[in-house]
Amino acid sequence: MTTVLVTGGAGYIGSHACKALARAGYTPVTFDNFETGWRDAVKFGPLEEGDLQDRDRLRDVFAKHKPVAVMHFAALSLVGESMSNPGKYWRSNVGGSLNLIEAAAEAGCKNFVFSSTCATYGDQDGVVLDENSTQMPINSYGASKRAIEDILDNFRASHGLNSVIFRYFNVAGADPDGEVGEFHQPETHLIPLMLDAIEGKRDALTIFGTDYDTPDGTCIRDYVHVCDLVDAHVLGLKWLEDEKGSRAFNLGTGTGFSVREVVHHSGSVTNKPVPIIEGARRAGDATALVSGSRRADKELGWKPTRSTLENMIADAWRWHQNGHYDR
Repeated sequence: MTTVLVTGGAGYIGSHACKALARAGYTPVTFDNFETGWRDAVKFGPLEEGDLQDRDRLRDVFAKHKPVAVMHFAALSLVGESMSNPGKYWRSNVGGSLNLIEAAAEAGCKNFVFSSTCATYGDQDGVVLDENSTQMPINSYGASKRAIEDILDNFRASHGLNSVIFRYFNVAGADPDGEVGEFHQPETHLIPLMLDAIEGKRDALTIFGTDYDTPDGTCIRDYVHVCDLVDAHVLGLKWLEDEKGSRAFNLGTGTGFSVREVVHHSGSVTNKPVPIIEGARRAGDATALVSGSRRADKELGWKPTRSTLENMIADAWRWHQNGHYDR
């Protein structure tokens, strides 16, 4: 079977990607240091424990498995932390990714699928963002991802390393089969925090900022189901295998929902109220981020079939009640 190296394959999105790759006939090899990932999430292929800062370990893994492609999810991704500790994000995200890209190039692995972010676009209110929108990140997380995109472009020119870059928006939901799901410690994502509050695992859901220039004063985001998202990554891999060259794609639904709207929709799924605390804005949070994904639709044939709020909350709720990981 064809092998794909999946960095961060023990994490939320990476584990779902490994399942999608296995279903598509690939052998996903997870590379993870378990700083934020979970051993129980590695179910669909071999595991290689290691850190992207360890160049020798990366070389050994490439030599052992000879992957035809890399799918790169491993990253630090907390916006607030990236504002207070930018050096950590530049060292980990950019330094680690450079090591990985160099190792791939040295091994002759010329296909690279990269998990980027809408945070590279910054705060552009009232605009549906597409791949031609100006990239002007407002936090170190987005800036580090933008820098990696630039590195990939440099290595395309110097080493023939082709990449598909996915800039995506808020990822939500869980595997409908319940094999993997979203579980962070500490938790920072809206929907699992909301479900924690519903179940009494935390006192309340804190809404960070209620004075934004939006209809209800809370931030607006474009939510995409994790299963739709990883399906796009498999399509991106096939794009590279067909030698179509480097390309960037946005992944979203084109529809934004405010924090309060997400909370409202949770009631139709859980039939339970959400206790709420209104808090101050967080540094680095954009007012509204909504994606235009016409390029992914037209060129990859990607259509997000599960990305309704009801589906995402229902799948997350099912996992939340039944799923957990132990390190």
